[in-house]
Amino acid sequence: MTQPAAPADQLTPEHLLTLYQVSTWINSTLEFESALNNAMDAIMQVTKAQRGFLMILNESDNVLEVLVARGIDGATIESEGYSTTIVNKVVETSEPLLTNNAQFDTRFNAGASIIMRGLRAIICAPMLVHDRLIGVVYVDTAMKAGAFRPQDMALIMAVSGLAARAIENARLYLVAKEKGRLEQELQMAHTIQRGLLPREMPKVKGYEVAPHWEAAREVAGDFYDAFIMEDGALGTVIADVSDKGAPAALFMAVARTLIRSHAHAGMHAVETVSRTNDLLLPDAEQNGMFVTLFYSHFHVGGHSVHVNGGHNPPVHYHAINRQPEFLPRGGRALGWFPNNPLKEYDIQLSPGDVIVYYTDGLTDAENPAGEPYGEQRLAQAIQRHAGKLTAIELRDAILKDVEQFCDGTPPFDDLTMLIVRYTG
Repeated sequence: MTQPAAPADQLTPEHLLTLYQVSTWINSTLEFESALNNAMDAIMQVTKAQRGFLMILNESDNVLEVLVARGIDGATIESEGYSTTIVNKVVETSEPLLTNNAQFDTRFNAGASIIMRGLRAIICAPMLVHDRLIGVVYVDTAMKAGAFRPQDMALIMAVSGLAARAIENARLYLVAKEKGRLEQELQMAHTIQRGLLPREMPKVKGYEVAPHWEAAREVAGDFYDAFIMEDGALGTVIADVSDKGAPAALFMAVARTLIRSHAHAGMHAVETVSRTNDLLLPDAEQNGMFVTLFYSHFHVGGHSVHVNGGHNPPVHYHAINRQPEFLPRGGRALGWFPNNPLKEYDIQLSPGDVIVYYTDGLTDAENPAGEPYGEQRLAQAIQRHAGKLTAIELRDAILKDVEQFCDGTPPFDDLTMLIVRYTG
């Protein structure tokens, strides 16, 4: 019947030596599977068990999985099974169990495996980490003369504790290692993505350009671009990919490349955006992403051409009457449908006029009360500052206004802004 476990200080010299060896193996390496195999071999040698199992709990489906299995000849014996009756009892109670008469132990009805294999003596101990069961250690024997001593129970309980900590430490190590790898890859992706953005704004006579790009995560779906075309005009793009993270960053890179290639091929603004839409469609349909985009050409003398692909309408500040005006909405996001109903419209800028492009990370930025910054506050900030500041100074003034409004609330979306000021 049941025997109480012996206190650790009453272990025999042989048991203490085994416990010392097991502790050394487990604590000296993060390659815990080989250490646990050695531990099970040592346990079976000192307890004279015929079979031994070490099982870990798969928490996703609450099923025990055999990690180590040993037979009297040292061979793997997963196919031979074990007493699920005993194991389930230990899992249920998180208490160790020892029986030297499994066939007739009145604490449980002998299961099929006990009867069919003629099991006589069984020890099963839980592996616990902060009272959380992560597995069990199990040994048994069918020998008529076989019997486990209280010292055997104490040894297995001590080893189960060591094994539990080893498995948990190894798991935490792998999690930390994977997290470090992912962080390194994301940092590399951030660096690559940052490198896709223009380092310096192009110099075009009569224009000032000031960008801002702020990723809510390591990588962003927002982007801006500014470049000089073959005819000397300034091309600008601001865009926002529907998704976030690495997939959005890849989609962003493709969209940017297409826009640039079509622009440098001499296409008109609306044709550039339309062709980009058509080429993005296969990828967009496959991964469910799309991109909103606003594309402009600025020519010497203040003549400008604009195409809106479902993006937030930029703000046009008129220097003559000091009034901000939102440009028309138009088109659909790129990657939704073929034959995007895009329109091209012209604006003749006057000296001092400013166009402020932005993504919804700016207008959706919230204060501690959950109130968004909104388009109206943006228009008011532009009206206060645009008539007396350079493009860079205006950018900084708007960002400061948003920061003061948010009052420490962290951004939940990428924030991108591009300012073009016509100096005449």
